[in-house]
Amino acid sequence: MTNLQQAVNHPIFDKISNYCQEKNKECFVVGGYVRDFLLKRKSKDIDILVLGSGIDVAKNIAKQIDEKIQVTVFKNFGTAYFKFQDFEIEFVGARKESYSSDSRNPIVESGTLEDDINRRDFKINSMAISLHPKNFGQLIDMHNGLEDLEKKIINTPLDAKITFSDDPLRMLRAVRFASQLNFSVSDSLIKTMENLNSRIEIVTNERIVEELNKILLSETPSVGFKLLEKTGLLDYILPEITNLKGIDEIEGQKHKDNFYHTLEVLDNICEATDNLWLRWAALLHDIGKAPTKKFNKKIGWTFHGHEFEGSKMVYKLFKRLKMPLNEKMKYVQKLVLMSSRPIVLAQKNVTDSAVRRLIFDAGEAVDDLMTLCEADITTKNKSRFEKYHDNFRLVRKKITEVEEKDNIRNFQPPISGAEIMKTFNLKPCKTIGIIKENIKEAILEGDIGNNYEDAYNLMIKEGEKLGLSDGK
Repeated sequence: MTNLQQAVNHPIFDKISNYCQEKNKECFVVGGYVRDFLLKRKSKDIDILVLGSGIDVAKNIAKQIDEKIQVTVFKNFGTAYFKFQDFEIEFVGARKESYSSDSRNPIVESGTLEDDINRRDFKINSMAISLHPKNFGQLIDMHNGLEDLEKKIINTPLDAKITFSDDPLRMLRAVRFASQLNFSVSDSLIKTMENLNSRIEIVTNERIVEELNKILLSETPSVGFKLLEKTGLLDYILPEITNLKGIDEIEGQKHKDNFYHTLEVLDNICEATDNLWLRWAALLHDIGKAPTKKFNKKIGWTFHGHEFEGSKMVYKLFKRLKMPLNEKMKYVQKLVLMSSRPIVLAQKNVTDSAVRRLIFDAGEAVDDLMTLCEADITTKNKSRFEKYHDNFRLVRKKITEVEEKDNIRNFQPPISGAEIMKTFNLKPCKTIGIIKENIKEAILEGDIGNNYEDAYNLMIKEGEKLGLSDGK
């Protein structure tokens, strides 16, 4: 066994060790904290395995630290946790589990240290460090997890068929750890995942999305999504993405593989932002291309209207996966809908009017939209790549200049509908909307300034055209 006293060099571990000595209890640090320490990764979650009642130990240790500490207890699971300094510390009694075929919720009973280690999902998460004074800091590694860490590979402690069939979420966790840690998944595990991928259907959408979000927030999400596609899991979770895979050829004309292009865009954007929902937008920006793909003998493959179709698909996808149907969804929809707009602007001389409309339509998301479009340039032609990015820099500069001059972002009309009604003694009617729209268009076109005086004068002119009197 290896001694890892440095890993447990924190006052909380000393208190648990003293408790073990006084009460003759066995406690161990297990799972992710041990793995992350060995990988030199920071971890704020500490899992304490207790041979006995984890709830009793949690309450006792919390009381020793500070009587004001709130201990949260989950009796059904035999767990309790509390926060101390920057850590979340969970205590659980050693247990063994059994499963029914139609649920990933186990039947739990008390178990030994070996029982508990054996139920762990992966070897790299099956290591423990003793906290008893007799062998404080000793690494317990029953399944050679340390060896897997060194090889950067993911394996299960026991038969993968049982591990994944019992709890199919573990297949997604394997993908997520591979993506987060840049590890590979063993060939035997991949084969088992391919055979059992349909079992993912018993997992709740909420848990699936939780794992997808963690994959998206990893440094190189394409690692995870390629594994999801390879194992067939992606067909069950995000068929909109797998539908992008493949290259069709007619009369010698091909289109690019939009699946792999999407993953390139996703990895590109991760270099620029940690914004989860912007990363979702990158993943979904081309989903409308599968249903809109057509071949035209004159111009080849087309995807006309894929942005509009994709934005509608975003809503259906979010609803199906029980993701939030709120401003986050609308934000992703907007970015998908507008994903080609800056690219069009970057191909020609950018007018103030076109930039005003871009800012008006994108609002606060305009900077994120530009980030998405920059990530969308995946051409391997160096001169084309540089040309696009040079043009995007000009568009960004123009956005800043126009915004400073015209204040279009989060545009509010200088003249309200109420003022139009009062000026022309009108009741609610279409005429009010027509005048407001004409004022907005004049501002966006640059015909008048975005200020009250210009807007008021135009309102009077528009009223005169419509035969209205201002009552003066």
